[in-house]
Amino acid sequence: MSALESQKTLFHTFDSPGDALALDGGRTLSPYTLAYQTWGKLNADRSNAILIFHALSGDSHVTGVHEDGRTGWWDFMVGPGRAFDTEKWFVICANVIGGCKGSTGPGSINPATGKPFATDFPVITLNDMARAQRPLLRELGIERLHAVTGGRMGGMLSLAFAQLYPDMTERAIVLATAAANHAQAIAWNKIGRRAIMNDPLWREGHYYNEPEGPPKRGLAVARMIGHVTYISEGAMDRKFGRNLQAAEKESFSFDVDYSVESYLAYQGSIFHERFDANSYLYITRAIDYFDFAAGTGGDLTAAFARTRARFQFFSYDADWLYSPDRVEAMALAARAAGREAVHHKIHAPLGHDAFLVQKEPQSGLIRDFLAE
Repeated sequence: MSALESQKTLFHTFDSPGDALALDGGRTLSPYTLAYQTWGKLNADRSNAILIFHALSGDSHVTGVHEDGRTGWWDFMVGPGRAFDTEKWFVICANVIGGCKGSTGPGSINPATGKPFATDFPVITLNDMARAQRPLLRELGIERLHAVTGGRMGGMLSLAFAQLYPDMTERAIVLATAAANHAQAIAWNKIGRRAIMNDPLWREGHYYNEPEGPPKRGLAVARMIGHVTYISEGAMDRKFGRNLQAAEKESFSFDVDYSVESYLAYQGSIFHERFDANSYLYITRAIDYFDFAAGTGGDLTAAFARTRARFQFFSYDADWLYSPDRVEAMALAARAAGREAVHHKIHAPLGHDAFLVQKEPQSGLIRDFLAE
């Protein structure tokens, strides 16, 4: 399928006894549904599959025009002739469990009650999210992946999958992420969650059928906080500086004065239209819980020794959320474990979000790595 053709979201529900998903928290999720999309064709020996993991607020729609009119979130990277060439590779992307874009999450109906799970949904981990996608690959007839890839949370999921399924993962392309959230990143996520939970409309998570609607204000603040971490100080200053939004001087009130305030207010105000507040809680908690070296007592080299993949890491020099030093630490540990690993430090003034918007040089580097 051409990336320019209309793309539909597909759904598969895993509901047989053997499909029950045992979660790290001790509970079981069954049945569960995954929303996913595919591009390209699986070759005869089924060796050309690439699994893409999305970031926090992403979904299965990576590229092309969706049936609802949306363009894919990584459109410049995935498609005919692009880094992930869909004329050569069979690309899969699924919405994670816990999300709100078609896969089972807190907004889904709990079969035991006939009502939305809300906060009765089990707390999940990134490893749970990765395990949930293994049966989907089996359903698609895929037992080995040419590569897994993703940025931010998607990069963590790529690490998790490579460790959980070492014999299945040939390559891992890991962008703008770390082996575990550092304290400041955990703190930002906590503040975002607290903003949602302090909104009176959150109602302990049980807001789905309430006439007042979801906790829009709390979610807006959480989005504003998160958005600031995705952009470098320099990029913020170049784009907004101390520019006033409309008036010629300060209002001497607590209304919007500066352009950056207006920008963040807008980003926050529209977020509820495409994302669920409870999913934000669950997914950020899963990110905080992730620790690639948890099973090896914090030994990062030993953690990479549990993988078999070849690794390609990308960092961005103005990214202060997941710095190049943290990415370099992963590359060094992977090489110490005997894995082939290369780290590309990209000049990207935008900062953390660069992997989503800056085509080169990452596009060419990824294309070459996949072809090796």
